[in-house]
Amino acid sequence: GFRKERAALEQLRGHRNIVTLYGVFTNHYSANGPSRCLLLELLDISVSELLLHSSNQGCSMWMIQHCARDVLEALAFLHHKGYVHADLKPRNILWSAEEECFKLIDFGLSFKEGNQDVKYIQTDGYRAPEAELQNCLAQAGLQSDTECTSAVDLWSLGIVLLEMFSGMKLKHTVQSQEWKTNSFAIIDRIFASEGVVNSAIPAYHLRDLIKSMLHCDQGKRASAEKALCSPFFSIPFAPHIEDLVMLPTPVLRLLNVLSDASLQCEEEYEDILEDIREECQKYGPVVSLLIPKENPGKGQVFVEYANAGDSKAAQKMLTGKIFDGKFVVATFYPLSAYKRGYLYQNLL
Repeated sequence: GFRKERAALEQLRGHRNIVTLYGVFTNHYSANGPSRCLLLELLDISVSELLLHSSNQGCSMWMIQHCARDVLEALAFLHHKGYVHADLKPRNILWSAEEECFKLIDFGLSFKEGNQDVKYIQTDGYRAPEAELQNCLAQAGLQSDTECTSAVDLWSLGIVLLEMFSGMKLKHTVQSQEWKTNSFAIIDRIFASEGVVNSAIPAYHLRDLIKSMLHCDQGKRASAEKALCSPFFSIPFAPHIEDLVMLPTPVLRLLNVLSDASLQCEEEYEDILEDIREECQKYGPVVSLLIPKENPGKGQVFVEYANAGDSKAAQKMLTGKIFDGKFVVATFYPLSAYKRGYLYQNLL
């Protein structure tokens, strides 16, 4: 697996939605003798952990769209290069705090299309029907007629997005007889059962996008490039406060720090600004600091650090601190939006 993964990552270097390989080294101190290791960039929280935190509520539309777009861009790139990932699942999609995007990791099962060297690809619950069939035949010592293609990755992503929307693990669902006979009816039911909250047009676009990835016939499944053209991606969503707590970025947003009165008094405003800067610089160099005096964002404090490591340390230490008699709430904030001067209004 090591040589294969290294070769794949070297071929796929340079795409922002694929984990970066920095180099290779030998660990001489491992229990089983020297072992070869890959040195990869450090990433943050996985979609698997985000699903745990969503506690059956499902993820926000903003997060689902962000994840879907990032992973589809990675797939479009690697499929164009002739590669199949072959093990797409929530644990293998990680957030990059520095680049503010989701990235694909773990290319241990990946193969060049047409050169599949292992029969057992993908993980239970995320395995495409053609890979499932190939598995069963291989166990019986038989050869499968159909080759697994890049379409297996789209199937896995369809299941991941359905889990993000529903907040449920779907392993037992996708292994049921009902799913095999009519998976689209189950998908419709999941979307209908989310109540009124998600029944607006965006949810229908997401439902249709997921269905396009979950055709049992791999020939009918949408390609990554085609899926990126879904109308679901043209809808502007705002992140929820939970998203901004879960997904680190180099920018911190402090709430419940300033009263309207202190915004009005110029002298008091300058003093508070200085105090906040001093406090925030304890965790790393502050690149910029912004406290809007008008809405949107009135009275919120935005602190941009040089890197996400510093902002994560600051978020940990500042949350729950008492400033001017009030409990501070610290979340992260999208660097891209902050740089554009775009402040979301409907966050809470």
